[in-house]
Amino acid sequence: MSKRIVVDPITRIEGHLRIEAVLDDSNTIQDAYASGTMFRGIETILQGRDPRDAGLLAMRICGVCTGVHYWTSIRAVEDAFGVRVPNNARLVRNLIAGSLYLHDHPVHFYHLHALDWVDLLSALKADPRKAVDVAYQFTDTPWNASVEHYRKVQERLGGFAAQGRLGIFANGYWGNPSYRFSPEENLVALSHYLDALAMQRGAAKMMAIFGGKNPHPQSIVVGGVTCVQDIENPSRISLFQTLLEEQHRFIRQAYLPDILMAAHAYREEGLAGIGSGLKSYLAYGFFDMDNEGPGRGKTLFPSGMVLEGDLSKVYDFDPAKVTEDVLHSWYRGSDGLHPYSGVTNPSFTGLRKEGSVAYLDTDGKYSWIKAPTYDDHRVETGPLARLVVAYARGDARVREAVDGVLRLGGLPLTVLFSTLGRTAARAIESDLIAQAMAGWTQELAKNTAAGDLSTWTPFDFAKVSRDAQGCGLSEAPRGALGHWVKIRDGKIENYQAVVPTTWNASPRDRKGRRGAYEEALLGTRLANADQPLEILRTIHSFDPCLACSVHIVDFRGRDLGTYRVL
Repeated sequence: MSKRIVVDPITRIEGHLRIEAVLDDSNTIQDAYASGTMFRGIETILQGRDPRDAGLLAMRICGVCTGVHYWTSIRAVEDAFGVRVPNNARLVRNLIAGSLYLHDHPVHFYHLHALDWVDLLSALKADPRKAVDVAYQFTDTPWNASVEHYRKVQERLGGFAAQGRLGIFANGYWGNPSYRFSPEENLVALSHYLDALAMQRGAAKMMAIFGGKNPHPQSIVVGGVTCVQDIENPSRISLFQTLLEEQHRFIRQAYLPDILMAAHAYREEGLAGIGSGLKSYLAYGFFDMDNEGPGRGKTLFPSGMVLEGDLSKVYDFDPAKVTEDVLHSWYRGSDGLHPYSGVTNPSFTGLRKEGSVAYLDTDGKYSWIKAPTYDDHRVETGPLARLVVAYARGDARVREAVDGVLRLGGLPLTVLFSTLGRTAARAIESDLIAQAMAGWTQELAKNTAAGDLSTWTPFDFAKVSRDAQGCGLSEAPRGALGHWVKIRDGKIENYQAVVPTTWNASPRDRKGRRGAYEEALLGTRLANADQPLEILRTIHSFDPCLACSVHIVDFRGRDLGTYRVL
């Protein structure tokens, strides 16, 4: 006999997400529904604006993955006007974006996702001496590994536990049989959790050096960047290099070893493909490696699509094949529309009542998230998608990095298609980006030392086409991000953003096909239906980042409506 459980809200994410799962008698998930329960109306706000201002407004879509909507919006306007940026601007943009990745990925693993793997209170039973041995198991140079340090971490946690005040660690599913780490492994992971709190300050400072501030950097403009004084000052570049080296050490001495520790402890779940989901992946390609412009030049991570886990074939990416439908979303209409023609017309139809309990109307509309498809395929985006596409394309750097981690973990390539693989992809990608950033920083320093301070391509807004459209494509830490803008008489006529979580957290499409979250939960068995730890583990592996506003205004600031989701 099946039963339905509701996890609402999903915590340790940005925004508001509800998961409903249908379990069989063995507590195995037979069906699942993902619902974004708050509405975002930024596209409406942008209508009628000067396109050169779009980035500053679009960046307010999110402050967690800060900056990604900013530069993606600017890329869309540059595409519309045919503007290419100078080499230094490309390097600076890459360094700002890379800084976000080095902040976002470790924060995701340690502060949003780690407690799905780490049984916190078990660390109180650990032997600090044995914990040192564990720390050396997956690296010769572990981060902050000493008996004294681990003992202090343990005493700190013990003090909280003795007072019955675990603070941010309260209300966990401690003791759940789905946890696999030993007490010593839990202590090592907890230690790095606390270390990562300090490390994120350095990554934020890196973004602020060239971006002006964090969150929401403001040095990127249509045509280039404005931070000339920063790039002509050798001490600023040197400071950036020093901070980058420290972040890279943490990745290699803590983050990657902890992933290998998880791969060892959760090996069986990975081999079983728990959380594999769609196994079809889409990447737009990002981090420009030349000045040919988005969609034309070489990128650090290539674009493409891989279907059903088949790494022998990569399909080239064509932005014209992106569509969204709203048959099961709280918007009017149902046909699949390309973002250039997309509309954001909310229509909340409510929930379904069973006695005193409200459930999603899974036969009708049940989410504020639209359902995007690419070439009529449901796909997953994100770090795993980027690595899978690059691996399938034969990218030597990615293949070496992925194969190296799998070899150390004693795991086959197929383990990538799992919750464990999705989590590992972020750590592998962090290492690759840090390596690339070292090269970009050296190239920038060399250019400026030679007297090249060009950071902006002049263009006359009065002379460019007053009617144009452009597509800005990039990769946010969470996945493929696209902004589409249509300009008429010099003003924004229509604007659509299809964000990574739109791809991954979407409801069924018009053919009844599940989104990535929904598909990834199928076949997952809960050790305890009252403690849906396994649901959190898989959902958090995507790092959800949902819309964060339900209040809608037009471009003059007038109230168009307020929606209350019960």
